[in-house]
Amino acid sequence: MTLRTLGQTDLSITPIGLGAWAIGGGKWEFAWGHQDDSQSIAAIHAGLDYGINWIDTAAVYGLGHSETVVGRAINGLAKRPYIFTKCSLVWDKSGKITHNLRSTSIVRECESSLKRLKIDAIDLYQIHWPAWQGAPESASPGSIEEAVGALAKLKAEGKIRHIGVSNFDAQQMQRALNVAPIASLQPPYSLVATEVESSILPFALKHKIGVIVYSPMASGLLSGAMTRERIAALPDDDWRKRSANFQEPLLSRNLQLVERLRVVGQRYNATPGEVAIAWTLRNPAVTGAIIGVRSAQQARGIAGAADVQLSADDMLEIEQALTRQAA
Repeated sequence: MTLRTLGQTDLSITPIGLGAWAIGGGKWEFAWGHQDDSQSIAAIHAGLDYGINWIDTAAVYGLGHSETVVGRAINGLAKRPYIFTKCSLVWDKSGKITHNLRSTSIVRECESSLKRLKIDAIDLYQIHWPAWQGAPESASPGSIEEAVGALAKLKAEGKIRHIGVSNFDAQQMQRALNVAPIASLQPPYSLVATEVESSILPFALKHKIGVIVYSPMASGLLSGAMTRERIAALPDDDWRKRSANFQEPLLSRNLQLVERLRVVGQRYNATPGEVAIAWTLRNPAVTGAIIGVRSAQQARGIAGAADVQLSADDMLEIEQALTRQAA
């Protein structure tokens, strides 16, 4: 795969990276249902075998379990991939998740992540959220400025290599930049979630902040493998059962869009999911896309996304399909 430079860093990353949200397993607030750890490790190894060179995870995924599995997967590799993880979401013994931007919490979280991942330094350490679940920033201990200051100290100590933010708007990114250089932004971006195009992506592009988008296939909805029957059979601890995009009236619109992506993909021997990923990668602000994988087969099913170069006619066809379905 052709490598891309992440922002103004020395990180040369593949256009797609391995997402480790779902491999956190079940029985927590934002779970994807039960996950077999051996399949998770096989998925990671398959993605690395295809040339993908970075993994994105977070401490909160599976309440530490995702990082532990990633640590097991990369242990002993002759050449380990870049490891990106996140802080600011913490949990208690009962599994209740809260948000914390205090420097003492950030430092403690970093130490815990390093132990779970079994690495000496985190390549990209990101503030997961500027605030939590629609609450005002004042509801969280600490502030964006305090959290970024803590990350700058961790960087100076060599425990992290670069500072990133996730789910920040343009104003929040500017506040972070006022404290320390920001390597990257991680926003949600897909054909069914385009809100970041108005001001957030332009801000990142203007300030040379790298962008790695998450959920480019809308949490599997645009993969081409999702059906009404499969959605109905999702386990109760899969958060997607509560998502508006997986319910009517949006579900019919989204599945119709998948069929249009399937038609476009046939021209490139690509899946609908690979076309959906390629659509995000065509934006000049986007450096890479995070693709969640739960099995080696899924890793093989998205590896070709980086090679799909959509034409102007393809883009027009997809945009027209979106317009018709929105109407």
